[in-house]
Amino acid sequence: MSSELDPSTDLAIEVRHLSKCYRLYSEPRDRLRQAFQPRLARMLRRFGLAVEERRYFAEHWALNDVSFEVRRGETVGILGRNGAGKSTLLQMICGTLTPTTGDVRVNGRVAALLELGSGFNPEFTGRENILLNASVLGLSREETLARMDDILAFADIGDFIDHPVKTYSSGMAMRVAFSVIAHVDADVLVVDEALSVGDAYFQQKCMRWLRQFQERGTVLFCGHDMSAVTNLCQRAIWIDKGRMRMAGAARDVAEAYASFAHSQGQGLPEENVKVSPALREEEEVPPVAEMVVAVPEAEAEIIPSPHAGLRLDGNAFGAGKARITGIELRDAEGRPTALVQGGQMVQLVIQARTEVALPDVIMGFQLKDRLGQVVFVQNNIRTRVREEAQAPAGARIEARFTFRMPMLSSGEYGFGAAVASGSQTVHVMQHFLHEALIVHVDMPGHLGGLLTVPLARAELSIHAEAPA
Repeated sequence: MSSELDPSTDLAIEVRHLSKCYRLYSEPRDRLRQAFQPRLARMLRRFGLAVEERRYFAEHWALNDVSFEVRRGETVGILGRNGAGKSTLLQMICGTLTPTTGDVRVNGRVAALLELGSGFNPEFTGRENILLNASVLGLSREETLARMDDILAFADIGDFIDHPVKTYSSGMAMRVAFSVIAHVDADVLVVDEALSVGDAYFQQKCMRWLRQFQERGTVLFCGHDMSAVTNLCQRAIWIDKGRMRMAGAARDVAEAYASFAHSQGQGLPEENVKVSPALREEEEVPPVAEMVVAVPEAEAEIIPSPHAGLRLDGNAFGAGKARITGIELRDAEGRPTALVQGGQMVQLVIQARTEVALPDVIMGFQLKDRLGQVVFVQNNIRTRVREEAQAPAGARIEARFTFRMPMLSSGEYGFGAAVASGSQTVHVMQHFLHEALIVHVDMPGHLGGLLTVPLARAELSIHAEAPA
């Protein structure tokens, strides 16, 4: 059931115990049997005949008891594998699919980009489909005609606008569909994995418009691009097998889902994925100047700086035959630090312990920004000596990575640590710990962007022309 929210509330979307069940028939004639047999059985029972009703279908719950709220102005990501129920959820929010049970309430006009070209008639021209699609989204013919020039300019497909949509490429259809969405004055925008279609120029154009829309509207964004989800969304919802698996800050949910996806890809059981219970609301030098991997006999624990943001209980996954036990960032003098500047030489020390003997040990790390976007990744593969990478059971492994810190914009960054076994292309992840260490980067005079590159030289020439 779908209905409208009270306009006075600050909620944009309210979903309560939403479920959708499909009937699956093994063969077409079972549909006919299902239509008549139960009715016939009920009728015969009235005459005293003991005839049981039969079921000729199997139930498939595409969505099962999902509840959440989205406030006005929020951007919420929807994550999940193919077939998890994401599209079913979005279609019910948009009103194009009727729930089996539960209730959906939406405040304001909804514009949706669910499937490529959905709502388009392939026999109609692009212009005719614009009029049709805009009318479905609530615009009158006069309103659409008044905005037609702007819609056509945004789509930018030239004379093809007067050709049938069936002659369009997928990118051209995407341009027209998104152009309509961008000009209907929607309050809620639903995007289902559609922005990956089209050329780079149009994708950038869509993202600029989406950023502007976020300043005044509510967005439900569904996609598999973790960087886009963490960059665009404040919160995220993870749907798995029709049920809501996790909800919280976009960064936490994206990390948990990525861990689950990687674990599944390696054939590891679900219990090997750990989700942190605490959710947040929120001059040329080679990339790695020195790397050392060792299995020392002596036991020595890393003593973290009192200011270091050490998190060994965060989101993680892996086969569990080795485990990260410590991580620390040190300055050029070897002192523990959690405050660094761009361009500073540092050393990242990671410790792990094996549960069983492991051949071909790999140690590595990644650095993420505050939105969860991966800045860079490194490991010891290039410098690994095979004989030194064989770890017996119960061994303590220590890896030291010496490198120059990228010239990043000021803010908090997270180091993730990993221990694996195998090669670069074929390996088993034993323990991957997201954001095991949080550090603060200070970059005075940063001009913008994710990072700054050191300039070898900068020149400015001014030539005054002789007067005529």
